[in-house]
Amino acid sequence: MRPAEWITLIAQFAQLSQRQRQAGIALLRGNSPQDATVALLESVAQPRLACPACHSDQLHRHGHAHGLQRYRCMSCGRTFNALTGTPLARLRHKALWLDYADCLLASDSVRKAALQLGVHRNTTFRWRHRFLSLAKTDRPHGLHGIAEADELYLLESEKGSRNMTRPARRRGDHAYKRGISNEQVCILVARDRTGQTLDFVTGKGALTKAQLHHCLLPVIDKDVLLVTDGHAAYRAFAREAGISHQAVNLRAGIRVQGAAHVQNVNAYHSRLRQWLGPFHGVATRYLPNYLGWRWILDARRIRSPETLLKATLGAFPHLTVT
Repeated sequence: MRPAEWITLIAQFAQLSQRQRQAGIALLRGNSPQDATVALLESVAQPRLACPACHSDQLHRHGHAHGLQRYRCMSCGRTFNALTGTPLARLRHKALWLDYADCLLASDSVRKAALQLGVHRNTTFRWRHRFLSLAKTDRPHGLHGIAEADELYLLESEKGSRNMTRPARRRGDHAYKRGISNEQVCILVARDRTGQTLDFVTGKGALTKAQLHHCLLPVIDKDVLLVTDGHAAYRAFAREAGISHQAVNLRAGIRVQGAAHVQNVNAYHSRLRQWLGPFHGVATRYLPNYLGWRWILDARRIRSPETLLKATLGAFPHLTVT
């Protein structure tokens, strides 16, 4: 390398992320980034290794393929590897997965991640939803104490659909009907005072009592105090479910009544809307993935690309409630 090229190369080191610097150090030591990723994948799969077909744990090593150790089931004869049956099965470019996990934790767009990793934008879009399909399920088991619930509405989107059920409209357009209608999708968010949060895509149109029974009843304690706005569906749900309920009259300008308020859940709504803004409209069918992604960032239980890659395979960090 010429001296001028070396000076240019050195000047670019300051722009490297922590993950890229670690990958560069690994290359200088003779290790490839794929080796580190494969080692992580194998370590996650090893404790629960079993045949995906018959679930037998009687197996033996059966060579290597695509950089991964293959196994053969002694019961049914099927071969598999650490990724078989996981969201990452059959994906390529393993050496880039930890870098892409960094992009997810930074909320990078599809195109920005593709440019940074040197792959096609369709690849990073596919990775986004594969990485989130299991990671989004890392949620609290229930809500306790004082739980706030409120709903927000997003314009229904069929972005990317090949068979639309309505005429196309410009992205970011507004609803044509006044008020809450079937042009909007309802997202129910429930959050207790410890910060544990659950959200549900209930469907098009206004929230109903039946939807609250389906979504909230299995995840809240019987002795919980449910705090909501004055929506009639919450009152009917609380009465039928036999739980304590207090409504805050937001229309009258009353936002706080002692310990009863919905400030926490409304603040979460605000952060969610602001975070969704740069995506310029999220397809409704992918909303659960984005809600799970937002919870990953808001809860801050997953802070490293290694932890996120493990969560992608279903190995979640221990849930602690403060």
